[in-house]
Amino acid sequence: MLINVVEPEESRIAILEDGVLEELYIERFSREQVAGNIYKGRIVNIEPSIEAAFVNIGISRNGFLHVSDVKNSRNNNGNSEEQSENTEKTETKTKESRSRIKSLISPDQEILVQIIKEGIGNKGPSLTTNISIPGRFLVLTPESTRIGVSRKIIDENERARLKQIIEELKPPPNLGLIVRTAGEHQTKRELLRDFNYLRRLWKVIENKDKKAEIPSTIYQESDLVIRTIRDIFSTDINEIIIDSEAVFKKIRYFLRLIMPSCVKKLKLYNDHEPLFHKYNIEREIEKINKREVRLSRGGSIVIEQTEALVAIDVNSGKYREESDPEKTALKTNLKAAKEIARQVRLRDIGGVIIVDFIDMKEEKNMRAVEKTLEASLKRDRARKKMLKISRFGIIEMTRQRIRPSLKSVIYESCKNCGGTGETETLESTCLSLMRQIKSLVNNSQIQKIEITTSDIVAGYLLNKKRKKLTELEEKFSKNIVITGIIGHKTGDATIYCTDGEGKRIATR
Repeated sequence: MLINVVEPEESRIAILEDGVLEELYIERFSREQVAGNIYKGRIVNIEPSIEAAFVNIGISRNGFLHVSDVKNSRNNNGNSEEQSENTEKTETKTKESRSRIKSLISPDQEILVQIIKEGIGNKGPSLTTNISIPGRFLVLTPESTRIGVSRKIIDENERARLKQIIEELKPPPNLGLIVRTAGEHQTKRELLRDFNYLRRLWKVIENKDKKAEIPSTIYQESDLVIRTIRDIFSTDINEIIIDSEAVFKKIRYFLRLIMPSCVKKLKLYNDHEPLFHKYNIEREIEKINKREVRLSRGGSIVIEQTEALVAIDVNSGKYREESDPEKTALKTNLKAAKEIARQVRLRDIGGVIIVDFIDMKEEKNMRAVEKTLEASLKRDRARKKMLKISRFGIIEMTRQRIRPSLKSVIYESCKNCGGTGETETLESTCLSLMRQIKSLVNNSQIQKIEITTSDIVAGYLLNKKRKKLTELEEKFSKNIVITGIIGHKTGDATIYCTDGEGKRIATR
């Protein structure tokens, strides 16, 4: 796990497996992340036609509260990603058994809610009144009596052991507990430590709720770094490399609280070369907005994102290793299935996804592709549903969308083409250029770095990054020149490097 936090504007986390980038998380501080936050709000209005209410929680857009996410709604399953086994039986309900929203809440009512999904586009965030607070091994569900174990823990003996431990912890009648997947094989001592932490945290939230005005933030979810360590880090990860001493100490303190034995996996990165350049992550990030993804030994997949759905097309290209077209299609589809699962995770694609595989005639081959995709998706932590492959070679699936996709964090609609295309955001371009500069100053042959870009990007760098640029010039004895040209697109930039005699130095 690589944690890049040297730039004050963003945090980035990459998870590599055998040197291959498998997961990437980016959080920009200019775009506030609110999923998981708890607010004391007020109901603005109720829309009976859609069985929903809109709640003022003190942010730019009112939150959306559906009847199924209101406490005491008869078809409510809670909002935790780690549901107990009992909730599986309540996934489908008839309209007759559904509570009418007006019988549960009323206009102008005070209400404690939690954001379960970030707002996307013009839509406000999705809310629930079923609060859930995740720890490392447990999820606390206040005002609930539910005790359960994650459905992903399938060993019946282990499930029984964990349920017995939870009962022995004797949670108060108004606090429910669910064992997360990470809680599998954990000792009673570890689970007790997590429970005590969550109980103290809920007490703080309760006290703040009593004194808070309306609307106001009652609890703010942890930042990307702590969330990732809490929710994703496991014993399978061999090391965590961090390029900031302050964040290194922060993670060390957190790990000592929840997983003391894993502190030894932390490593502080001190090299001059930027962390993500060292592990070739920057080049992978550049590919995230590309439609086409090449497969090894031929073939490709093309990813098209629209408002309604994401379409993924599999092409064989010039791949003709097998003389039999059926075998060619099968081999390409199997490779594509694995890469599609990786790209969906990497790009954090959510919503409806349609995959069009190369046509195959044999039923067993179609099932083999279906099983490969299903198996490759198992490592994905997001909730998803996948239908059987059709006779046309099409697989339909849905994937949980909690936050905006990675693409929307890095890119924005291009103003030069009326929004039909995309370009890097100003922030993305400037941060990318700063990372390239930091990499280039380590080249002993380079004496001068000249960057030509748009006047907006140049202005940002020469104002907000002037101090850092001066530090780099003095530390590495380089000359960094930035020129802005009116009319240049935000994402356009050229870098020209020369040695002490003015000769051009090729960088890559």
